[in-house]
Amino acid sequence: MRRLVGPHTLVTFDGRSSAGGEISALVSIGLRAAVTDRQRLMTERVVHHGVPWLVIGTPVMVTTVDGSRSPSGVEVYTAVDLAGVDREVGASMRSAAVVSMISLPVAVVLALLTAGSVLRPLRRLGETTRRLAAGDLEARSQPTGDDEIGDLTTSVNEMADAVQRMQADARRFAADVSHELRTPLSTLTAVMEVLRDSAAQTDSEGRESAELAVAETSRLVRLVEDLMEVSRFDAGSAELRREDVDVVEAVRRTLDARGLLDAVRIVAPHRLRARIDRRRVDVIVANLVGNALRHGGTDVEVTLSHRDGVISLEVADRGPGLPADVLPHIFDRFFKADAARARSTGSGLGLALARENARLHGGDIAAGNRAGGGARFVLTLPQDPEDG
Repeated sequence: MRRLVGPHTLVTFDGRSSAGGEISALVSIGLRAAVTDRQRLMTERVVHHGVPWLVIGTPVMVTTVDGSRSPSGVEVYTAVDLAGVDREVGASMRSAAVVSMISLPVAVVLALLTAGSVLRPLRRLGETTRRLAAGDLEARSQPTGDDEIGDLTTSVNEMADAVQRMQADARRFAADVSHELRTPLSTLTAVMEVLRDSAAQTDSEGRESAELAVAETSRLVRLVEDLMEVSRFDAGSAELRREDVDVVEAVRRTLDARGLLDAVRIVAPHRLRARIDRRRVDVIVANLVGNALRHGGTDVEVTLSHRDGVISLEVADRGPGLPADVLPHIFDRFFKADAARARSTGSGLGLALARENARLHGGDIAAGNRAGGGARFVLTLPQDPEDG
């Protein structure tokens, strides 16, 4: 900037201009009033005929003999042409804009590439952890690089390996124990039957003790058989033996064999044929109906139907139904809705095995509540898997 003098300098005395030329048009009334009232240097930016100016005004002070300062009544105004400054600022802004337009896309691309290199491994690791939480212990993520994300991925994979080994050991332990217990328990069951027959000739107290021992032994045998079945499912060795079966008749036989036929109302067509494993469907139906009678009261209804190649078997009762906090866990192994039933006749494996058997067929079991009250279990099975 250069300071302009001569015609661009205005000197006033008591409000009267003594020189100045064009600058008098630049000095506004407001600036003069501000300088006069405040008695100090004031500035104002104005535009005159399209040209920007910085107008500066200051009073001239007089120093007296005693050192005090007082206004002399003289005010000096000067103006600085800002056109050059504006041109330089404009050029700088245009340069900055050009640089921004060139560098911003490059920066965005680099940022996306950098973010992608960080976020992609995190997304893969997140998907792996979700699969592990859902029970898929085969899920793994490939470590990328030697940074913290790579270390975290390796740690997650090692954790999954450890959990998988623990689960395999637990399954092997259950299978081994169940297998070893099966023979002595069979022998013990035979002994208990003999004991029960002998106890019939004794007093009521001895007979009651013998019947209790037989019942507990039978419960233990069923638990071992359930554990062996669970171990077969876990090992992937459970097999289907499909045959052409009238499902309606198979359900009637299942209930009749357990003395439940008269306690259940069956709603079904005359015949309903399907290719199923009769033994495994027998286990499913017995479990669903047994649970309904045990926890839902005596008013139990079994409804059979088919549609689009899928058979539906619904077991419904009119009991208290399933609490909302129980529904998500109803098919979990060893789950019992009522902790007070820890010594009930059930092992907590029945519904879990029923669903495993249904899924082995290519079907499933859904649990819920009836609109009018009561629990509702629906078994779905493909009618003829070979035909799709």
